[in-house]
Amino acid sequence: MAFHADKATLGRRGLLAGGGALGLAGALAACGNGDESGTETENESTGPWEFTDDQPVTSELDATPTKLVAYTGMAAALYDFGIEVPAVFGPTTNEDGSPTGQAGDLPVADLEVFGNTYGEFDVEAYAAWGPEVLLTHFYFDPATLWYIPEESKEDITGLAEVVALSADDGANTQDQIIARHAELAESLGADLESDQNTANKEAYDAAVAALTAAAAANPVTVLACSAAAEIFYASNPATGNDMRFFTELGVNFVVPDNLDEATGSYFENLSWENADKYPADILFLDARVQALQPDALTEFPTWNALPAVQEGQIVAWEAEPMYSYGLAAKSIQALADAITNAKKLV
Repeated sequence: MAFHADKATLGRRGLLAGGGALGLAGALAACGNGDESGTETENESTGPWEFTDDQPVTSELDATPTKLVAYTGMAAALYDFGIEVPAVFGPTTNEDGSPTGQAGDLPVADLEVFGNTYGEFDVEAYAAWGPEVLLTHFYFDPATLWYIPEESKEDITGLAEVVALSADDGANTQDQIIARHAELAESLGADLESDQNTANKEAYDAAVAALTAAAAANPVTVLACSAAAEIFYASNPATGNDMRFFTELGVNFVVPDNLDEATGSYFENLSWENADKYPADILFLDARVQALQPDALTEFPTWNALPAVQEGQIVAWEAEPMYSYGLAAKSIQALADAITNAKKLV
């Protein structure tokens, strides 16, 4: 399948702006972190520091940086590995002040937040804060930095070193991306052999093994999907680094046959009248706050009529995966449990 950077970027921006299409914001339950967990979270400034990202660009400083500013999801992953990220940009808190799914276990009340929504970034506050390194993701195109507004990109990137890791190149998978985040965390001072990191890796490996075993023992059909008021979206498993990984582990995803190429072929737009186009034993439902959840879908007759809905065979899909072992383990285990316990319906 061919992937095009411009379409991929447009697709993800459209997903976030539209609020209902498949996209990238998950809501992972997370494993513990901080001092109580045994993971060190106080960065030590040592030097010199060097890291080569996925652009690829090598950043060098005289000492290991501590004034880090990261996209919220990356900050959460680094925090899970034991690295304090004191400032963030991206979806960090909900309207009531609670952490978003992307924030993981971050102590959001203690963070400097330079932008909480897509397109928002307070450049003046960022400059005044004095960042050493800016950390974020990119999708397909290394020149398009995730959650960095294009109109202020030059001003932002000119103020500090920039480290960008690939969250999607059309082929990389969630496990590979987590490994790169581990390398970054280690460069910043994380002890990957600490008790907590060891326990997180063991939990992750156990979840991966459980998903592999479940998919082999009970080869049910899984539809990754998202719900909006006007449209039911059937996702293309080839376009998600998590779903590519799960496919490698044996999960049998539905592949839609009428993908929307204008937005990068991420999904097929279905009217609610046609929500039953793809029979499935399990619905892997987008858990983002901007996507409709089961309680809000009861007013849709075609939703209620889906066999998986009637049997309660619905599992939350973290559509923007978290890239640390502790944060990823629970969502992978949840899918494994859902497949293990699912009845064959179609």
